[in-house]
Amino acid sequence: MLDIKEISAEQTYEIRHKVLRPNQTLDECQFPGDNDQGTFHLGAYQGDKLISIASFYRESHPDITGSVQYRLRGMATLEDYRKEKAGSSLLLRAEDRLRKQNADSWWCNAREGVAGYYKKLGLRECGDVFDLPRIGPHIVMFKMLT
Repeated sequence: MLDIKEISAEQTYEIRHKVLRPNQTLDECQFPGDNDQGTFHLGAYQGDKLISIASFYRESHPDITGSVQYRLRGMATLEDYRKEKAGSSLLLRAEDRLRKQNADSWWCNAREGVAGYYKKLGLRECGDVFDLPRIGPHIVMFKMLT
């Protein structure tokens, strides 16, 4: 059984590095805004092991409607645990919290290869595919909460 908890930014760095940015340094896995007020980080645990992470930042995207928007960054699940539904469990918990904070929507720069995953969770594409240097092709995706 999964246990979803709020975690610190520092607790996300190891999984960010291992899953999302293995060719970068651990220091490069620290994102601007990680410790800003309004930012929150969630972790999915199986027993005592942190297996999945997601970070949400109060940040608006100019092409998405809504006066209170959040951006998802650094969502990752350890490879051996990808069938445990940890990522979708994190997003459901985050959406509950975002609604309580009167958020209208949330968005992310999704890696092109996982856009289908996000579509299954109700997100829509916004704009064209673009390349993030050293990381690869992405597309903006969003979900309205109201």
